[in-house]
Amino acid sequence: MRVTKRTNIAIRVLMYCAANSDRLVTKAEIAERCNASENHLAQVINQLAQLGFLHTQRGRKGGLSLSRGAGEIRVGDVFRALEAPVPLAECFADVDNTCPLIDACRLRVALTEAANAFYATLDPITLDSLMCDNAALMDILAPNGGCRTAVPERALAAG
Repeated sequence: MRVTKRTNIAIRVLMYCAANSDRLVTKAEIAERCNASENHLAQVINQLAQLGFLHTQRGRKGGLSLSRGAGEIRVGDVFRALEAPVPLAECFADVDNTCPLIDACRLRVALTEAANAFYATLDPITLDSLMCDNAALMDILAPNGGCRTAVPERALAAG
């Protein structure tokens, strides 16, 4: 399974917002810090806001922030929301499916199980567990700030 660029950027946006949770952040600063185009970011930010992961505020003093605590945002939920519409293989597509094997092939079942296992692995991981006690990441995303809540790395491993 390959993660789309949109999901990759979405996780960067959420991590940046989590690292700077004490203020509204701007699209321009995320673009600079996370090496993403502002145009692509705008689309991702809009989708994350529609999905309820981000709160956006327009205007001169506007910006964006997490819509809920980083400990409440599960990576599996983000991946599932952004990746699920992308067909894993041709046989998963509602349109343009020309595979003649669809009625007899067992690969589709195996791929469905694999995708579910992938998401299940990400489900216990919160945005907070990716951020806290990760000094190297915080140096990149918020050199002057820091995580307010410490989560031991073993919590990430234990799930």
